[in-house]
Order: sequence, then structure tokens, then C-alpha cells
Amino acid sequence: MNIQSIKRLGIGCALAAMIAGLSNAQAAEKTDKPSARKPIKELQADFRKLEFGLFMHYNMATYTGDEWVKGYHDPSIFNPGGKIDTDAWADAAKSAGMTYAVLTAKHVAGFCLWDSKYTTYDIMHPDCPYKQDIVAQFIKSFKSRGLKVGLYYCWRHPGFKEEFKVLPPECDPATHSLKEQNEFQKKQIAELIEKYPDVFYIWNDALDDKVMSADEARNFFDGQRQVLTSTNWWDWSKKGTPLLDIAIKEVKHFPADNKAPGETCWELEQGWFWKEGTKTANTDGIMSHMAKAYARNSNFLLNVGPDKKGNFEQASINVLAEIGKRLKK
Repeated sequence: MNIQSIKRLGIGCALAAMIAGLSNAQAAEKTDKPSARKPIKELQADFRKLEFGLFMHYNMATYTGDEWVKGYHDPSIFNPGGKIDTDAWADAAKSAGMTYAVLTAKHVAGFCLWDSKYTTYDIMHPDCPYKQDIVAQFIKSFKSRGLKVGLYYCWRHPGFKEEFKVLPPECDPATHSLKEQNEFQKKQIAELIEKYPDVFYIWNDALDDKVMSADEARNFFDGQRQVLTSTNWWDWSKKGTPLLDIAIKEVKHFPADNKAPGETCWELEQGWFWKEGTKTANTDGIMSHMAKAYARNSNFLLNVGPDKKGNFEQASINVLAEIGKRLKK
């Protein structure tokens, strides 16, 4: 082998090493190095400092009128009639003194508010008039106001009735086992975590030990970019029991001696999703629940449901602004 051949071989090996290094670096970006991951207790403490957040139930149920949507509905009915003003959502949250927000990326209907590579039953469906990534809009608006962002994802619990699909048609529970359903759901959540690097929190609805063990759930999330995780048990008697990082209570308070870092979810209006003629709770009542949540080692996640045009009710906007004024005093 002559000198030129040796040089060419050396250059080739160097290039191969560089390419391999880049590939490894790109793969590492998808998950944090163990040394870069914060201890869970530190994440929990940081979360408790946030205190007050906005929950937004907005999905197919907004248009069907049923919180528990049955079957698969035509994507054409998801039609706000124009671009949703997610900046207005963020402004309302900011006015209330909130520090973070959580949006229902996928609820019981199985319809996804982002362009998922695992289903066509999403906001970019050919029959859906909107065709804009609402998750991306939401994140951009809230981030621009200095608010942190989380995403709600509903898991399909084996206790659900058959008519409640929860998963897109590509993984219809009628034809897919629990194991297959879980693998599909893991792929979608991993997609959300990777696709939206500003998301700090995944709110897991109906994820409990009947879906998978705590160890399996923890191992799954440990394999992703580090995010905070909460779980809302399907069994009402177990709500508030920790499974992952944050325990969840739904329109009920934690016990007075609660030690688990928690989040108390409350409705500003009548129901999680918007309905025609909905009424807004009064400021005094909401702030009383907020104070009780704080005293019991819990954040307070207050829900507002956008209407069919993607707007908040004016009465709800007014209450949020009044809450913000009182918190400043």
C-alpha cells in the first residue's frame, strides 16, 4: 500500500468516525444523559413553586357536546371557523397570575390536536377544516408570555366501555390488545416529547396499575427527554395516590396531612369541556379552593373550556383577571 492510499484510508476512517459521532450525538439529544437529569425531588419542588396553572379541555368533545365521546366522529366537525387565537388564551392565563398551562392534546375521542405520524385521525386530516397544529400554536403563545407548557394525554383504561375508543382508528381497541394499545400510546407520547422540546410536563389521564405497572411507566418515561409526569387514576378511590412524579386530585381536595407533591384540578365552569349556556364560578369560591389546595401540598390547575370558535367565555376571562388582581394585593 503506498503513501497516498494510506492517507486516503486515514481520511476515510476519520470521516466515518465523525459521522458516527454526529449520529451518536443526535441520538443522545432524544434522551438526557443520566448526569443531566434532575433528581425527582428537585423536579417536584420546582413544580410546587409554580402553584397556579391553566387547564384547557378543547378537543372533539367541544363540538359533539359530550365529554365522553363515543365512537369515531367525522373530523369535519372540528371547525372553529378561523384561526384560533391562542394568544388570547395565554393573555387570560397571564392576567390570572398563572405560571403554566396544560392542553388536551388527545382526549377520549382519540382525535389528536397535532400532526401525528401514527394516525391520520388528527388536526391535519383531509376532512378537518382547520389543518393547523394547535399544540404548536398553544406552545408558541404561552412561551411568548413566559408561561411553561404541559400536555394532557388520555390513556385507554381497560375499565372503559367499548364505545369509548380513546385511541385513533389505527389502534382501535376493538381489534388491538392492551399490550398493542400501550405500545401505540407510548409511541405517541414519545412523539410529543420529542416534537415539542418546550413541553415540561405530561399529564397522563387514566394511567394506573391496570394499564401498566408503576415500574413499566417509569422505565418508559426514563427513556425519553426528561419531563415531569402526573397520573390521574381511573379508580376514584385511588385518585391522589402517587404513581409517577405528581399525584392528581380531580374536583376534590387532598387530605389535610398530604405529603405527596400534588395537583388539584378544578373547573371554573360547569364541566371540563365548554357547553352552550355554561356558567362561570365566582372568584371567591375559586380562590377559597386555591388556598385549600396550596395548604395541602398541591398546585391548583383551573380548567377553562374554549368554545366552538376556540374562545373563552367573557365571564371566565373576567374571573381570571379578578383572580390576578387579588393575588397581587
